[in-house]
Amino acid sequence: MNGHMIPDQVLHRAEALAEARPLARVPKSPFAFIWFLVRHHFRLKVAVLMALAASATAIDAFGPLGVSHLINAITGAVKGETDFDTAVLPWIFVLGGIWLGAAIVYRGYEAVDVETSPRMRALAQKYLFTYMLGHSPRYFQENFAGKLGQKVKQAGQATVSILQIICFEMVRVTILIIVGGVLMFAAHPSYALILLVWTALYLGIVLSLAKKCVRLSKAFSDEVSTSTGRLVDAITNADLIRAFAKAVYERRFLSFFLADEMNASRRLRWFLITMRAFMQLATLALLLALVYVSAKDALSGALSTGAFAMVYLLGNQIARSVQELSFRMLDYFEQLGTLTEALELVSTPHEITDAPGARPLLVRDGAIQFEHVRFAHPDGQAVFRDLSLTIRAGEKVGLVGPSGAGKSTLVKMLRRQYEPQGGRIRIDGQDIATVTWDSLNEAIAEVPQMPGVFHRAIRDNIRYAEPAADDAAVLRAARDARAHDFIAARSTGYETIVGEQGIKLSGGERQRVAIARALVKDAKILVLDEATSSLDSESEFLIQEGLWALMQNRTVIAIAHRLSTIAGMDRILYLESGRVIEDGPHAELLARGGAYARLWNRQMGGFIDAA
Repeated sequence: MNGHMIPDQVLHRAEALAEARPLARVPKSPFAFIWFLVRHHFRLKVAVLMALAASATAIDAFGPLGVSHLINAITGAVKGETDFDTAVLPWIFVLGGIWLGAAIVYRGYEAVDVETSPRMRALAQKYLFTYMLGHSPRYFQENFAGKLGQKVKQAGQATVSILQIICFEMVRVTILIIVGGVLMFAAHPSYALILLVWTALYLGIVLSLAKKCVRLSKAFSDEVSTSTGRLVDAITNADLIRAFAKAVYERRFLSFFLADEMNASRRLRWFLITMRAFMQLATLALLLALVYVSAKDALSGALSTGAFAMVYLLGNQIARSVQELSFRMLDYFEQLGTLTEALELVSTPHEITDAPGARPLLVRDGAIQFEHVRFAHPDGQAVFRDLSLTIRAGEKVGLVGPSGAGKSTLVKMLRRQYEPQGGRIRIDGQDIATVTWDSLNEAIAEVPQMPGVFHRAIRDNIRYAEPAADDAAVLRAARDARAHDFIAARSTGYETIVGEQGIKLSGGERQRVAIARALVKDAKILVLDEATSSLDSESEFLIQEGLWALMQNRTVIAIAHRLSTIAGMDRILYLESGRVIEDGPHAELLARGGAYARLWNRQMGGFIDAA
């Protein structure tokens, strides 16, 4: 295997989560989402977790009963009615067995959870991430990248937290109340009645208080997301802030959002203090009531000393467990709100989806037809009212015109980043609305004006279009794109990590990496959107040969403001207000003396004047 290929251990880690397939839709409610994960991946393990939690709690609940018998045995031995070996020692062993058995089962629960929770967290994040990537470009334009990433991570943790509360705390309290109620009823029915009435009142009040806690928690979560988004936005534009000397302004601007977050946090924390005070007072009330009633029964002789101890210990155990559940319920509702918010954000229906029965696009020649296409932005601004355009297979077409003429929109519609409101677009006779979106993008290589690069090695960025490409293919593409020299000049060469958004590369270097990536992709249709805009004149001249090599035997659509870069195209289309007003080769358009010729003369004249 190539030394730079993905290591086996990385593949093995990825295979553990390979069953997370893309979804047509994500369940919108938290419980539906959790049930989806459980049903498809964790049904047996969750059942085992609940069984272990119930078993450990049931065993543990008999501890106070064992203590009761031990106290009575010791009392009898003190009075001389029994001896230590026959009466006391066996109950010591029984208690030891109860405590040891409960501890073993609890550790068994933890062992199963180790194989459940981390994997569930990862799968939850992977499902949401995969679904999120299916959204249209407009979705990502309208949401902070930092906020989206944060919500996916929070959703994974919230999913695990909610399931743990259900499988452990809720099961534990339920079993404790059942077993404890039976044991108290056996001692005296009034004890069980006190326990059940207290539990009903306590949980009812806590649930009503928790509703307000949910609202406060959600408000706090919203403020955290907003301030995080603003913070990430500022960090991303750190160079811009420095260029305008606006560090003080940004600090003050961020302070407004941090103040909102701080106030939301204070409101939540004061409410939590109130809830916790109620919980502690309610727990104290239960214990005092049980101690009062059982103490009177013990003094009257209706209850043995051991039974009195059992009632107290069992009541204390139940009260503490219910109180712990209450504390966890606060976390439960907070996590529920977090997961709800994440699902609401991520599970928005996809704007662009594959049609039912969509098949992969089969590109033979690369002919493109726009047939009576109509498109307007969501705000109602019309771009194309009736665009018809044919680009023959292997033809190289340049798009020019003023800003807002529709050049970039035309390219985005070709890639189905925008859906036309009327008409259709065909590639080799196939309506792109009826083929799979992935196969359409596989058929088109694009070098955008502002190429995206990952915070990864240059080598991985170049072969991103074809991860299986060997080093020879990467090197050949880099040479053709005139990128090899600046890569080799770095101490780490092709292993150089380019930084977030390629910050360690100049604009021209990023574009040359993008051109090399397009060469590796080797698609039949090529889109160049100001592909040389960030290059100086010398660099632009150097890569012209590489670009023309890339264009051979491909259908090319090139957007350019510098007309010299597209003068050699087969055809040049001049767009204005969504209409093609001139169409022809460079020389022919110059001879016409129209809009293209005027634009050319302005550019050439500008260069002459500047000289």
